[in-house]
Amino acid sequence: MTATPPVSSATPKLSAKHVWKLYGQGAAAHLEDASRLPQNGGDLHALCQAIRDDNGIVASADVSFDVMPGEIFVIMGLSGSGKSTIVRCLSRLVEPTAGEILLDGEDLLKASPKELIDIRRHKMGMVFQSFGLMPHLNVRDNIAFPLKLQGLSLRDRLERADRVIDLVGLEGREDSFPNQLSGGQQQRVGIARSLAIEPEVWFLDEPFSALDPLIRRQMQDEFLRLQSELHKSIVFITHDFLEALRVADRMAIMKDGAVVQIGRPVDLILNPADDYVREFTNDVPWELVLTAADVATDHRPPEDLPIVDGGTQIVDLLPQLAAADHGVAVKLPAGTMGHLTSRDVITALASGVKTDP
Repeated sequence: MTATPPVSSATPKLSAKHVWKLYGQGAAAHLEDASRLPQNGGDLHALCQAIRDDNGIVASADVSFDVMPGEIFVIMGLSGSGKSTIVRCLSRLVEPTAGEILLDGEDLLKASPKELIDIRRHKMGMVFQSFGLMPHLNVRDNIAFPLKLQGLSLRDRLERADRVIDLVGLEGREDSFPNQLSGGQQQRVGIARSLAIEPEVWFLDEPFSALDPLIRRQMQDEFLRLQSELHKSIVFITHDFLEALRVADRMAIMKDGAVVQIGRPVDLILNPADDYVREFTNDVPWELVLTAADVATDHRPPEDLPIVDGGTQIVDLLPQLAAADHGVAVKLPAGTMGHLTSRDVITALASGVKTDP
């Protein structure tokens, strides 16, 4: 679904394990009885309700997921669902009440303040909805600012800033100030600034939601282009399912601080865990969701048909299928070839499910 390479089966780059964030006096005491915790067989809903009944606020509730090397992992949910809280817990901008945050297997909750500062400066990049640019600095100096905190020389700072300026397409605007830039250009500066430190993990919290629709689409395209070159491990927050559909390798949907379902976007659409997940996907056009591999049968295709990759979206295949009387051959993930015709596509779009082989 994205421009990134397939996610490997390697050790996770980043993991959240049973992460809680509670507010309110005495709220944390509800987690002290291990038998009530979900990982020990306790009821998550009952535990959260008990915390709320005691005037506590459950911002994150037993959140667990892995982010694999090179993966774009999207977290989405309605306002107040806990998605922004959990991404701040991952970087310890918000201190979790309980759980583990593992970066390369090391628990960040055990890092000292000095170690945490070093990790943030050298391993984490962050981009938020608010651009946060310094108005008195030009583009180049805004981008180079975090490198000064890293202790790089002026020459090295400017060289690296110029490199990421080229990467995000801001050539010629190096000496411009933020008030001389459009919203999309300002967001490019924010992205370049976070990339300048060469982070291992990249956190993006609704980075494009403040942009108008046309610029937002362009920035999504730019983001995918960057990821195809950089292969970062990314946590991307959004409330827009169509945006998630464009960028996600996998995604988690949150409600009331808890994770409701994790999977590929197409898996969540085809097999929603409950009505809450189904509501997110009701208005998604199927041709933007299904790929050639989702719809193709495993019947042996006729010889001499055009061959397409199984990851190709149906919407991109429609013109080709319209001109191909016998359909196309599809490279399936198992290494075999499938067969896809316009009738298969019509059947799938009409029924909303994968055709049977």
